[in-house]
Amino acid sequence: MLSKERTEASGDEPAGRARLPATAPAIAVREEAGRAVVALSGVWNTRSVHLVDKDVRALEAQAAAGDTVIDISAVSRMDTAGAWLIERLAAARRAAGATVEIAGASAAAQILLPAVRPALEQPGAAREKPPFIVLRWLESIGRATEGAWRDFLYGMDILGAAIRGAQMKLGRGHAVNPAAIFHQIDRMGVGAIPVVVLISAIVGAIVAQQGAYQLRWFGAEIFIVDLVGILSLRELGVLLTAIMVAGRSGSAITAEIGSMKMREEIDALKVIGLNPVGVLVFPRLVALVVAVPCLTVIADAAALGGGMVVCWVYSGIAPETFIDRLHAGIDLSTIFAGLIKAPFMAIVIGIVASVEGMKVSGSAESLGRHVTASVVKSIFVVIVLDGLFAMFYVAIDF
Repeated sequence: MLSKERTEASGDEPAGRARLPATAPAIAVREEAGRAVVALSGVWNTRSVHLVDKDVRALEAQAAAGDTVIDISAVSRMDTAGAWLIERLAAARRAAGATVEIAGASAAAQILLPAVRPALEQPGAAREKPPFIVLRWLESIGRATEGAWRDFLYGMDILGAAIRGAQMKLGRGHAVNPAAIFHQIDRMGVGAIPVVVLISAIVGAIVAQQGAYQLRWFGAEIFIVDLVGILSLRELGVLLTAIMVAGRSGSAITAEIGSMKMREEIDALKVIGLNPVGVLVFPRLVALVVAVPCLTVIADAAALGGGMVVCWVYSGIAPETFIDRLHAGIDLSTIFAGLIKAPFMAIVIGIVASVEGMKVSGSAESLGRHVTASVVKSIFVVIVLDGLFAMFYVAIDF
């Protein structure tokens, strides 16, 4: 923004001299050599332009043809408000078909007039009538599809840059720092054990209780063990773990990278010759790939433990009977069907969180918006990925 001294056209007064009384702005219109001359005089600034705004609008409404000269040589002072009023008059005359020339502009006016001109070139404030609701719906679908495709490409770019960045560091004699990876494993894995155990045990207990209530009508309560075992090991354990990691660790990754983006720390990494994706994203991806399968094993055990307690208390199935039936109802394929999903879900969570973190702009509102988007998108993609795995397992009879 221009300073007050620079925006006023009468910067010739000596310092310390008392300012002369302000002269009210005035407009005089005359004909001269077949041209309409609009002579402006006085002080045209924020405090005085309201006195002539009505007259200027009347001139704008007049039908003008031919040449028009706006003479501002008698304008003693001018700021951006006066310049905008003058440019608005010139634009209205040009729109009416007249040729407009601004004469007598001082050095300060020659700076102010072009500066306010882009504001007049913007489209008017009148909003167009919104399109039909079906068209708006289709437009929103198209924009969402395009955004998803761009996020996918950006995610693949981040994944490749993370791996390539680690290789570049190894190639330059600087090995990847294991301390950074173990630190992230401690934060994302060890720190998440209590909440994973609690939620998984509660969900396993709920599944066992609801299954016992329904199967009791058929005298098949013993099959609660099969229900809890297969459902927990194949689906619930890994899915609940991925959802909790997405909400807990995915949001943290987005917030950390986004705050670094806001403070221009990522640009600083580029300046010193480091790949920010390799430095920031690679340790977090490795930590997630290691932590999520381990958390999945813990979640499976917690879900089975919760189901075992409920079966014992609610249906009278002793823990020994529960374990014997579990051995008969599941095998290694049931266990690995859930564990195989864990690394893929970990990569998806890390990439989505990193993409949203890199998209943060320079405001706190943007950071909050992208953290929310990171959690929502991660959970959505994880559930879709789980469904794709389910269809794949059915196709290969696994």
